[in-house]
Amino acid sequence: MENKMKATREGYAEALLILGEENPDIVVLDADLSKSTLTNRFAEKFPGRFFDMGIAEQDMMGTAAGLAKAGKIPFVTTYGVFVSGRAWDQIRTTVCYGCFNVKIGGAHGGISVGPDGATHQSLEEIALMRVLPNMNVIVPCDAIETRKATLAAVEIQGPVYIRFGREKTPVITDEDTPYEFGKALTFRDGSDITVIACGYEVGEALAAAEELEKENGLSVRVINLHTIKPIDEEAIVKAAKETGAIVTAEEHQAAGGMGSAIAEVVVRNCPVPMRLVGIEDRFGESGQPEELLEEFGLTSRFIKKAVLETFERKKQPAANRAV
Repeated sequence: MENKMKATREGYAEALLILGEENPDIVVLDADLSKSTLTNRFAEKFPGRFFDMGIAEQDMMGTAAGLAKAGKIPFVTTYGVFVSGRAWDQIRTTVCYGCFNVKIGGAHGGISVGPDGATHQSLEEIALMRVLPNMNVIVPCDAIETRKATLAAVEIQGPVYIRFGREKTPVITDEDTPYEFGKALTFRDGSDITVIACGYEVGEALAAAEELEKENGLSVRVINLHTIKPIDEEAIVKAAKETGAIVTAEEHQAAGGMGSAIAEVVVRNCPVPMRLVGIEDRFGESGQPEELLEEFGLTSRFIKKAVLETFERKKQPAANRAV
């Protein structure tokens, strides 16, 4: 692990520059936010392949579909809350229905956007994107994994949504950490209970697991589920069978997101006690990122609490388990 902080949007921007050098069919579209999404770096190097569409997300998505139909590989980039909300109809009816080769970069995902507040904090887009047929959804855990995921997205035929954030976050992988689209990574082995996380919450899950081992003697498995769709059912079922309980953690609404996707797999294959750590049916607020993560119950101490409660449920006979 590298002991440093770096924003996941940096990894996205780095990957676009690499792709731009390798493939002349790579084009980038932005909605008047290129300095914030960092696609301005691509624009500076490849001005003929960058299109600032203005504050017109629906038009941008339709244009991207047309470019894909013409053989280009468009990366559409803006804040996740805008691209998933304002352009959802165009993503559904044009991009996904036609299975066009459009890659979508959803910037500023989660509550950690901070002072921008509720209107700019994308807390619902994992649910909005994963429900769409033909859509692939990736939520990398750090800047290095974001770069790897963006590079991998080009090899996937069809639409891909990549979620990344604004703030600097801990770098918890390195260049040698494996990355395979659609395959979860076990970052920490354990036998008592499993925490499955994505994005920023992977780091919080690792911190919680270490503290739980020291303080409570619990052996906690931590899985980085960077690909939400297609979901790695094999890894989830294996964890359910081997550890007997699962806690999920995501910087997203608890309803409909990664945790819900995991619960769908668990209930079909190996029902075990589960708890979802996420945002509980509320809009975001303005504040500093670290304050908001605490206020909305997303720091390691909330994961620890969920693990302890779920582990207690696991120890009860199935008929006596409280919901």
